[in-house]
Amino acid sequence: MQELSPEEVRRAFDSEFNGLISEVGLKALEARFLGKNGAVRVGMRRVGTLPQEERAAFGQPWVRLERELKALLSERREAMKNSEYSASLQREYLDLTLPGLIASVGASHPVTIIENECLAILRSFGFALVEGMEVEDAYHNFDALNIPEHHPARQLQDTFWLSNGALLRSHTTTVQARVLGTRPELPIKVASVGRVYRNEASDATHSSMFHQLEGFWLEEGLSLSDLKGVLREVISQLYGDRKIRFKPKYYPYTEPSIGIDLSCTTCDGVGCAACHGAGWVTVMGAGMIHPNVLREFGYDDSLTGIAFGWGTTRLASQWAGVHRVKDLYGVQQRVLRQIYGDYR
Repeated sequence: MQELSPEEVRRAFDSEFNGLISEVGLKALEARFLGKNGAVRVGMRRVGTLPQEERAAFGQPWVRLERELKALLSERREAMKNSEYSASLQREYLDLTLPGLIASVGASHPVTIIENECLAILRSFGFALVEGMEVEDAYHNFDALNIPEHHPARQLQDTFWLSNGALLRSHTTTVQARVLGTRPELPIKVASVGRVYRNEASDATHSSMFHQLEGFWLEEGLSLSDLKGVLREVISQLYGDRKIRFKPKYYPYTEPSIGIDLSCTTCDGVGCAACHGAGWVTVMGAGMIHPNVLREFGYDDSLTGIAFGWGTTRLASQWAGVHRVKDLYGVQQRVLRQIYGDYR
């Protein structure tokens, strides 16, 4: 920096100091005037080049100037700090005299409630809970369950395939394939719950992700009447005395196959958007385990098994009286109040 007199340095300092608005600017100004190579330091170094008798007179103005600039910078720094503190108090102002917020008391999700209810009923029949993987391979999701390569469910418009050839499971029946592959001792009674994924999200009764419960029972001598007895018990315990009906269905992994319809709880069977105007909602699919599935895992044809699956999301929507299945996966408080009332 060019050598200046103490008076010139002070004028230069004042011209910049008066316009300071930030801590960054303050530090930069301090470095230019009081730093190792700042104007004041450069001026004070000249003392050593003067005769002894002239040094005191020359150096005193520079010492006074250094003290003054340090004091000014310290005061401005403290003022900036106080200003920022005051501003933060305004930004973060909290009136402690206001009444506090009342915390809401949480409640179990309707799907969780239905799943727990279903599992409790199935445990009374001796079923054990087994967890399965959400990312599966084509063999356990399709091939082992008698679903051929040309089946529409294996297309991109129905199944979420991953780049490595795996897929997001489209049903919890994959657990049946996994368990049968381990060949545990008979009888086998297994239930599984979890998320499944399908490329269907076009109306009030479908979602691309939903929850499903799967169960199967393998033992000698089982028949369709055993299957219907289990399903009737589950539905009666969940919904009480509601109308149900059994109808023929087709599933690749069961033969014969049946579907179970429940009289719509939303409209009491009259017809609404939740049941597509039919008055009935299909809540379960079931059947006798297909012989091809049992043979795939080396089981003798003398064995029979029953299998059933239901979307616990749809069961929950019927249980809670929610018109749109998708609303169960939202965070709208109005839906929760519709189900639980004032749950605070």
